Amino acid sequence: MKPEPNGPGKLQGGDRDDPSRKDGVTMQLGIRLHDIKKAPLPERLQIAAKQGFACGHLALSKVISEYSVSDSALTPGLACYLKKIFAEAGIDIAVLGCYLNLATPNEERLKKNQERYLANIRFASLLGAGVVGTETGAVNEAYKFEERNHSEEALQIFVKNLRPVVEYAEKMGVIFAIEPVFKHIVCSPQRARRVLDEINSPNLQIIFDPVNLLDISNYQNREQIFREAVEILGKDIAVVHIKDFVVKDGELVSVAAGTGEMDYSEIIRFIKKEKPYIHATLENTVPENAEAAGKYIRKLWDEL
Repeated sequence: MKPEPNGPGKLQGGDRDDPSRKDGVTMQLGIRLHDIKKAPLPERLQIAAKQGFACGHLALSKVISEYSVSDSALTPGLACYLKKIFAEAGIDIAVLGCYLNLATPNEERLKKNQERYLANIRFASLLGAGVVGTETGAVNEAYKFEERNHSEEALQIFVKNLRPVVEYAEKMGVIFAIEPVFKHIVCSPQRARRVLDEINSPNLQIIFDPVNLLDISNYQNREQIFREAVEILGKDIAVVHIKDFVVKDGELVSVAAGTGEMDYSEIIRFIKKEKPYIHATLENTVPENAEAAGKYIRKLWDEL
């Protein structure tokens, strides 16, 4: 049975992930910082800390508007400043998000995207970010789903364009993590395994977002899909994204954890057994329900 999303523990705040929790080991639960109410980054970090979050997903352009975060702005000085304010708030940078299309047919745009990845990887090496994270693109400039995204041709385009990015991550000592998404090129655990094996780098790992593996065509088989993901990708999972979904007008709509159809029991069991202290960040929350979503996941952890 899925735990009751409105259970008594869910609406209480300030329950930071720390070694004093019941079993002495936990995940480090966090949040996308751009899902916190609009405010300067230091204020967002204080809100995250007050709500009990231990880490954050940082997408620079989505949370910083007061100053430039262009490639040339990503200096050691800015890295040191950000590292300092995150440390003061007690928040890890779980993911430095850089979600750009590595399969665009526009060669000029592809070159700029790759350059942006290299700049973020270099920056992450100074920030101490857990991973630089990305999704896996589409074979069109609009970054939209089309059937060709799931073709062998598309997979090989992605692998070819990803390879130099991962090689640079190796040089900089940074983990680069790809996030499989049903509508993108790496649309399944099996295709993700192929990418990992073809690139064959210890610096290429996985962001596991269970809901992103689903579509209206397969969501009723989600438990099998999740089992396959854990079996095929488990050893390479570096970060977990946590959200929920509802079915609306024949489509899956992502929502905050505990407000939809997901049962995270088996995924939490996997984390408890195999991934102590892993960064796990909430997605698709709003300021009004982020704290409740965090409580819901922590309560599930304690009950299993």
